[in-house]
Amino acid sequence: MYINAMGFYIPSERIPNSYFEQLNGLTNDWIVQRTGIETRSKVSEGENVDTMAFEAIDDALSQLPYDVKDTDLIVAASYCVYDSVATVAHKAQRKYDIKGAKAVYASSACSSFINGLEIIEGYFAMGKASKALLICSEQNSYYANTSDPKSGHLWGDAAVAYFISKDRQSDRDIRIADVYTESLGNVGKGPDGVRLRPKEDGITMPDGRDVFIHACRYMIHALNKSLENSGLGIADIRKLICHQANKRIVAQVAHQLEKPMSDFLNNIEELGNTGSASAPLVFAQNRDKFSSGDKAALMVFGGGYSCGCFIVEFP
Repeated sequence: MYINAMGFYIPSERIPNSYFEQLNGLTNDWIVQRTGIETRSKVSEGENVDTMAFEAIDDALSQLPYDVKDTDLIVAASYCVYDSVATVAHKAQRKYDIKGAKAVYASSACSSFINGLEIIEGYFAMGKASKALLICSEQNSYYANTSDPKSGHLWGDAAVAYFISKDRQSDRDIRIADVYTESLGNVGKGPDGVRLRPKEDGITMPDGRDVFIHACRYMIHALNKSLENSGLGIADIRKLICHQANKRIVAQVAHQLEKPMSDFLNNIEELGNTGSASAPLVFAQNRDKFSSGDKAALMVFGGGYSCGCFIVEFP
């Protein structure tokens, strides 16, 4: 598979750590020490999951080497939804008049984007599609309870859109060398580690320590599986990108892999945890930092639990 174009949208509003000190007594130093977050992105009035998705798609269209109407599969993959019936996949189909395409929505918490990649890989393998649009738009502020001292200060909003094809479409296409996912619902706290119950208490993280331990362990596990599938070693990877849940998790992964933090790309300091959009967002933001032949690995861990990794190679 090949990435033909990447687009993203980050709302302009930022919520500083000082907001939470006024709200529930969490100081700037306390938040930075435990999470690495200094500010987090937040949608403005009138923005939502759908509007962010359209902005990300428009950003990608400027790079797309074919007509958007050639897309025959649209996958929306995220856990934040504005409308669970008229999904952003269907709304994108309507907005861009993509006639005859399949449109589906999938969620696996913060692993959703990579699971979306695997769904596309399956459609391609079955011969049921050849050009796909993968949308991941997370409006955490729609669900987050900012007064929750355990996790209310973590969340940011953002969206990404990737156009992906079965075959190479241009000399700028980025090859996807491997996609690996694994569900971990039977591990640790599993489905109770992170929850989103809109009519009860929104996004909550009852046991952050359990999430931390398993995120570190299983992002490395997913990376090793993907490296094995690709016939690569860790030395072949120029840059690594972790799900932007907590910078201490990134530091622990770096320590266990015996890699310097300079080998990792992050945006959590400014944007907070932007959910399943976070790792592909970091990658899209930093595309211009890569050269021909460079390889990057993107690792994720989702509440529920789940993990995944995909490896890309620049032309």
